[in-house]
Amino acid sequence: MIRKLFDIPRRILAGLAALATLAAVIMLSAMTDSTMQPLPASAPTAEFSAERALAHLKRFAAEPRPIGSAARDRARDYLAARLRASGLQVEVQRSVGARSAAGLATFGQVDNIVGRLPGTDSTGTVLIAAHYDSAAMGAGASDDGAAVAAMIEAVRALRSGANPRNDIVLLMSDGEEDGVLGAEAFVRKHPLGRTGGVLLNWEARGTSGPSLMFETSRDNARLVEAFVDAVPAPRGDSSMVEMYRLLPNNTDFAPLTKAGFTGMNFAYIERSSLYHTAEDTIANLDRGSLQHHGANMLALARSLGNADLRTLTSDHDATYFRALGTVITYPDVVVWPLAALSVLAIAGPALFARARRLLSLPRLTVAAASAVVPLLASAALAQGLWELLVAVRPAYDMMGGLLHRPRPYQAAVVVLSALAVLGWYLPLRRRLGPAALAVGALTWPAALGVLCARFAPGAAFLFTLPALMCALGALATLLLPTSAWARVAAATLGPITAAMLLPSLAGNAFDGMGLALGGVSALVLALFGLTVLPIVELFLTDPGSRPNRGIVVAVPLTAAVLALSLVGTGLVTDTFGADRPQRTHLAYVMDADTRVAHWVSADTDPAEWTRRYVSGHDTAALPPGYARGTLWTGPAPAIIADGPRATVIAYDGRTLKLHVTAGRGARSVTLRLDRPMTRATAAAGRFGSVSIPVSGTRAGTWPAEIRFRGIPASGVQITVRLPDSDRIRVTAIAETDGFSAVPGFLPRPAGLVAATREDGDLVAVTRGYTLTSTLARRT
Repeated sequence: MIRKLFDIPRRILAGLAALATLAAVIMLSAMTDSTMQPLPASAPTAEFSAERALAHLKRFAAEPRPIGSAARDRARDYLAARLRASGLQVEVQRSVGARSAAGLATFGQVDNIVGRLPGTDSTGTVLIAAHYDSAAMGAGASDDGAAVAAMIEAVRALRSGANPRNDIVLLMSDGEEDGVLGAEAFVRKHPLGRTGGVLLNWEARGTSGPSLMFETSRDNARLVEAFVDAVPAPRGDSSMVEMYRLLPNNTDFAPLTKAGFTGMNFAYIERSSLYHTAEDTIANLDRGSLQHHGANMLALARSLGNADLRTLTSDHDATYFRALGTVITYPDVVVWPLAALSVLAIAGPALFARARRLLSLPRLTVAAASAVVPLLASAALAQGLWELLVAVRPAYDMMGGLLHRPRPYQAAVVVLSALAVLGWYLPLRRRLGPAALAVGALTWPAALGVLCARFAPGAAFLFTLPALMCALGALATLLLPTSAWARVAAATLGPITAAMLLPSLAGNAFDGMGLALGGVSALVLALFGLTVLPIVELFLTDPGSRPNRGIVVAVPLTAAVLALSLVGTGLVTDTFGADRPQRTHLAYVMDADTRVAHWVSADTDPAEWTRRYVSGHDTAALPPGYARGTLWTGPAPAIIADGPRATVIAYDGRTLKLHVTAGRGARSVTLRLDRPMTRATAAAGRFGSVSIPVSGTRAGTWPAEIRFRGIPASGVQITVRLPDSDRIRVTAIAETDGFSAVPGFLPRPAGLVAATREDGDLVAVTRGYTLTSTLARRT
């Protein structure tokens, strides 16, 4: 629409200026979304210092501390002592936590640390929560040690001044990694878990990046207002809230808010390739991320600690996001009008362009309908790229798309998305015209804005605002009786709005979901590309002329060569090493009766070290119900181990009651059943009991599975409700961390770490049972 405003050199100059402006906006948005500078130990007493928090982290997060481990016990004792030293009322809640999933019941003996600072004139409770257990394969310095250390430093700084008005409760939960068991036990059994209040939960899904407020409870408008007003560096936006509500992910936030707390959930998510691995260490923790976590935590504790919490209730959600460093918020009542306005605004340039015979209704219709092609093509190309990478480097499959140095591959996705947009635009440009394509393309962000307004209101701004501003900018280029440069500026207004929002969304998707779901980022980038079409037009010749065959060939060829070059660069630079480890899975499985043992690996292409232990795919000798998916196996030496014991207390065909022990040294026990179950109950003596319903069946193994993490030495009583069945087979598996008990085992060399599969680096000693309603006998 603005193609004829300049001669060719001036048009190209204007296009370059517009592209430079977009690049500057994208870079500035990234810079303003960065983390904070860490403060030293010499920082003022009333301020949060990452260095002071780090001193605590070094005391408890130098080794893995999964639920039930001795390292967990040492961390518990240290943390409870530090909270007592800060003047809090501290207790350790010992209970049994539970969680149900399809065909799965998970239980665990948890030790929650609960600290309370009574308010001077309380209007409610501010609950600050993080989990102090870690995954079994790593020290969890970020997940979630950094948040726990931040709690100690934040409460110290908070206590340096006057006590807050409201009650402050610190929950350092246990068993989060095994299914938010500690938080579940807290809300079910602890009095403070049932009083409600405002929740601040802190997490990590990487080892660096800004502390993002990525989840809230429903009706969050007042909470968002408090967050924006209180914290020194607010990060995150309401689209994250909407996306997280749609995902199956789970943190302590879920059971706590279900119990009546309103609140906010925070995490940093960059360098996620180290998440849940042995490289989640203090050395790899970004001190700026720790500072950001803690500074925000302290600011919110002070603000909410002295607020009237009764005024924080609301009846609606708020949309919130950052634009060039400024936080913009508006209530959800505005979402639908903006979505409708973006649709109506597109009619403006469409009508005026039609009046000037720059487009026709049929051409506009075809352009709008065909604009879905680059969106789908970009997503398909990105997913195809991932499949190619896994084929070339099978070790990537164990990374789950979270690579150490993904930037070249991400740049390749950007190029492929641009190729998808140009591959659609250039061939249709002469037939349909630039105006029809540019206006028609806007129907997709506008339509997505309407869709989000209906199902995810907090994410609608990502699409409605770019569509609206692009439509208004296009209308201005047709109506403004001013200089051509002003018209170019008006046409660039919409792409600038998109540049402030969509690339950062694509970046967050890359960080959070990785290249395995790169199609999500690619689709967002293609949407951004559709908004940039008026700028692209400045570089092209008259649409009425036949396209230059050289250009037609050169554009896709250049994009293909560039994408392949970036992939090659990625393969060269993203190599595995001591600081960028490859993941590999290995487990040890032994039948306690026959003393026949096997090594097991779920790797697609095992590393050289792993191939020392596995050589084939024979799973026939594995215990019933153990095999899941395609596995590599190999013979292993027997070890001396007690193994699990399951003693039948009662079995009448519908109810099976067992007393289960794991044996000396085992931390957990798993029962696999060849029948589905409808309810499971676990009783662990003085730790209490809990009963949960279970629906569905387990995928890839026997129909039902029961886990008890951190099992007491005296064992537990497990009761299972079943459909009518006269006979049932049970495989009991006692699990011990590490392979130190296996003769001849050689530890992993530098550059290899345990994969995140749940049975990785476990010694599993099994026993099988066949039970009938009148007779129980061992097989």
